[in-house]
Amino acid sequence: MKTIHTKSILGAALAGWLAFTTTLFAQEAVANNEAKETELAMKLQNPISNLISVPFQSNFDFGAGPKGDGFQYKLNIQPVIPFSISKDWNLIGRMILPVISQHNVISTSSQSGLSDTVLSLFFSPKAPTSGGWIWGAGPVLLLPTATDNLLGTEKWGAGPTAVVLKQDGGWTYGALANHILSYTGTGSRQSVNSTFLQPFVSYTTKQQTSYDVSTESSYDWANHQWTVPLLFTVAQLVTIGETPVQFQLGARYYAEKPANGPEWGLRFGVVLLFPK
Repeated sequence: MKTIHTKSILGAALAGWLAFTTTLFAQEAVANNEAKETELAMKLQNPISNLISVPFQSNFDFGAGPKGDGFQYKLNIQPVIPFSISKDWNLIGRMILPVISQHNVISTSSQSGLSDTVLSLFFSPKAPTSGGWIWGAGPVLLLPTATDNLLGTEKWGAGPTAVVLKQDGGWTYGALANHILSYTGTGSRQSVNSTFLQPFVSYTTKQQTSYDVSTESSYDWANHQWTVPLLFTVAQLVTIGETPVQFQLGARYYAEKPANGPEWGLRFGVVLLFPK
C-alpha cells in the first residue's frame, strides 16, 4: 500500500509539473507572438520599412463642387515593395494608383476611371542612425495614367522625395515630402508644380492598435493654393488564417482648400501584409 501511495504522489507531482511547464511555455509563446505582432504593427507606421504590403485605401470626400453637393470616391492602391541592394542599403518602391468616381465635383458632370500614378523610390540605410532616426530619399515620378482627361494632369513629372522618422516606446513621428515638376505632356494643360508635405505622429499599443494624426498637405505653386486635410485614423492589426491584415478607419477635415474643394471626408483601409 505504501508503494502505491508513493507512486500516486510521484504521478500527481509529475502531472502537476508537466501542467505548470506547459502553461509557462504556452504563456511564453503567446507573449512572443504578441511581441512579433506589435513589432509588425510598428513597421506599418514606417513608410519605408522592410516589409511587403499592399494597402487598399478607400477615401470618401463630401461638400465639393460649385454647389457644395459634390462627392468623390477614391480608391488608392498602394503597393510597397522593398529590395535589398547591398549589405547596408534597401530600395523601397512605393506606388499610388488612384481609381476615382466623382459626381458634381466639376460642374454637374460625373467622371470615373483611373487617375495619375505617383511612383516613389527611396534609397534607405538598413540600420537607423546612432540617434535612432530612420530616413530615405530618392526620386518621385508622375505618370499620366488617367483614363479621363478630367481625372488627371496629362503631364509627365519628376522630382525629389524624402522621409525621416523615429520610433520609440510605441511612438512613431516624422515627415514625408516630395516635389513634382512636369517636364512634358499635353501642351494645352497647365504645368504641374506641386509640393506634398505629410508630417505624422502615431502611437501603437501592445494590442496592435495604432492611433495616428497627420496631414497630407499639398501646395500648388502654379495657382498659389494650399490644400490642408487634417487626418485622424485608428488602425487594428489582426490575423486572418495565417495572413496578417490591418484595418484602418479615419476622418479628415479640410482646414484649407481650393475653391470647390471638399469640406470633409472619411477613410477606410485594408492593408495586406507579407512579412519576410
